[in-house]
Amino acid sequence: MLGLNFPLGKLAAAAGVPAVLWAAVIAGSAATVLGALALVRGAAMPVREGVLRYFAITAFISYALPNVLLLSAIPHLGSGLTAVFYTLSPALTVLLAALARLSRPARLELLGIAFGFVGALLVASARGEIGRPAAIGWIVAGLLIPVSLACGNIYRTLDWPTQTDPLWLAVGSNLAALAMLLAWAVATGEIASLPRLAGVPWAMLVQAIASPVMFVLFFQLQRHGGPVTLSQIGTVAAGVGVLIGAAVFGERYAAIVWAGVAVIAVGLALTTVSRLRTRGAQRHAADARSAGQQGPTSGDGD
Repeated sequence: MLGLNFPLGKLAAAAGVPAVLWAAVIAGSAATVLGALALVRGAAMPVREGVLRYFAITAFISYALPNVLLLSAIPHLGSGLTAVFYTLSPALTVLLAALARLSRPARLELLGIAFGFVGALLVASARGEIGRPAAIGWIVAGLLIPVSLACGNIYRTLDWPTQTDPLWLAVGSNLAALAMLLAWAVATGEIASLPRLAGVPWAMLVQAIASPVMFVLFFQLQRHGGPVTLSQIGTVAAGVGVLIGAAVFGERYAAIVWAGVAVIAVGLALTTVSRLRTRGAQRHAADARSAGQQGPTSGDGD
């Protein structure tokens, strides 16, 4: 679902829809559909200081900022190359999780992070599609996307409101993002381009379906998987974006881009293997402690 943002964003940009307005479509459709679902379920929306703070900060660093950067960069870098920058999100999340003392990365995980950064440098060095080099500023904008996403992954874990329905967290965060985006559109005059949305009705429909589904899964994964596991969706989304960009839009990239993608894939694999080993060791230690606490269970001996 997240991977569809790249080709849909490219269609919107081609129709002249400003990035801030398409980002508002993403946030608004998610807030509307999920809000209706929450009301049907009869869940009361939490309104307290900690939750409102969570809404505002999550809205800015996880939704409004990265989506505007993403949608602004796509016309200059192509949907596929912009998607590739998402693959840096897991490595940056691991790094920030270590700095925040949420986890301590193993050597193999650090090696995976190093591979991820090398791969990103290779991808960035191509500066866009063949025959359409992008300005360095758009490359920097593309690199800021995973930085913002990684910060959001860590923040949501550190400040996750307890005893709160994840569905309402998605609704409130998207409502806050929608308010920010519309305020920016009004301030910059881009709100005048609102009628251009009528030029991409099917893209709007698909986006309105994909966004709520993605956010339901997104918050459940955040709740049960943690920030590092959640960050893996960036790689899946990038794969979808690259495939659609090449197959549907005919985007073509230099060999160094595909080499960079391969290096990033190796880094992701190393990071994932390291995480699996760590979890296996933790599970084994927990089982050993449990067995030790239970003591002998048979009546023989003594």
